[in-house]
Amino acid sequence: MTLIMVMLPLSNVRVNAEPADVPLEYEDPADPLNDPHRSPVEIPEVSIEDYTLYFNTPCDGYVLRLVDEFDNVVYSTVIPVGAISLVLPSYLSGTYELQIVAGIYCFYGDITL
Repeated sequence: MTLIMVMLPLSNVRVNAEPADVPLEYEDPADPLNDPHRSPVEIPEVSIEDYTLYFNTPCDGYVLRLVDEFDNVVYSTVIPVGAISLVLPSYLSGTYELQIVAGIYCFYGDITL
């Protein structure tokens, strides 16, 4: 089984700002030539404002995790069907790796809360 890791660069947006769209890319480490796939992977489009993560594309049933600098999962949840946003716990503070796991694909990037 191949696990495909995808970079998900996210940035923290200050209070009273519009949510920032996050452009995503993906690279298949099992395919160093990056040949086109017959079925393209739908890369989640997300944005963030303070502690609220917005899903600009459906992420129904995907697993969302926040991982600290020591590779400990400090928060994990299943994204509900039809969710357009998710409020992250306010007790978290600092920089975390945000992971969105969809089957064999893991999209990830750093966020600061």
